[in-house]
Amino acid sequence: MAMMDPRVIGAHIRMRMPSLTPLELRVLENIIARADFSELTSIKEIASENGVSEAMIVKMAKKLEFNGFREFRANLVLYRQQDVSRLFNEIAPDDSMETLISKVFYNSVQALEETRAILDPRLLERSAELLFNAREILLFGVGGSAVICADLAHKFLRIGRHSTAVSDTHLMLMSASVCTHDSVVLSVSHSGRTVDVIESLKLARAQGARVITVTNYATSPIVQYSDIVLTSTSQGSMFLGENAAARVAMLNILDVLFVAVARRDLKHSEDNILKTQAAVLGKRVK
Repeated sequence: MAMMDPRVIGAHIRMRMPSLTPLELRVLENIIARADFSELTSIKEIASENGVSEAMIVKMAKKLEFNGFREFRANLVLYRQQDVSRLFNEIAPDDSMETLISKVFYNSVQALEETRAILDPRLLERSAELLFNAREILLFGVGGSAVICADLAHKFLRIGRHSTAVSDTHLMLMSASVCTHDSVVLSVSHSGRTVDVIESLKLARAQGARVITVTNYATSPIVQYSDIVLTSTSQGSMFLGENAAARVAMLNILDVLFVAVARRDLKHSEDNILKTQAAVLGKRVK
């Protein structure tokens, strides 16, 4: 029976949730919600409680890329022994301000710890190489992801590396249509299912561009139009997942890329940081 690194088990499960049917997802959520779930919990018991067949539970476990229910059970039990084991941590109406602070910060810390554990340094290195050698860098993202792209464009400008953050659907498609083999598109999509971004990536790749994608789900549709996929992870909370923790994790992934690109020509990067700092120095209150 294969046991995973305890730090990545929760992320492994969450990233594959989109591949489940609504019924399978309901069963999974019921399993996670069980406070008494242990190595003694049988597949027969789970099937009976949820009114489904044992075969369906095995199928669900395999969709989550476990060999079967026993392997899924053993890894989930191991994960729940860790400090970061709360897969869901919703806001409650009677939460005090101290509790809200704790939940928000905890979710961000958890997202950072688990994202760090699942990141592949080789993929980050390849991404940094593509970005450093690109003649054109396009950053695609809509909604909350657009803000993340704009942040990276700002950082790149500080080291003298020009990039364009595009969030308008028409401009995204137009930019993609004139990409070349020297273009690199970095897309940010939490769900990996944003149609506007997917269509633009498909068009950019048809023109020869290389595509790097940062997403929260390893099995999302956007993956098939990406050369490199960097996966973040955050708890599936309505308030704390997409709105906070996921953004923090993605910003840190892009910070790593920024630093990795900058260090490839450190002297040039340092010189440009000094220039850009000097350019706005007079705009600060003395």
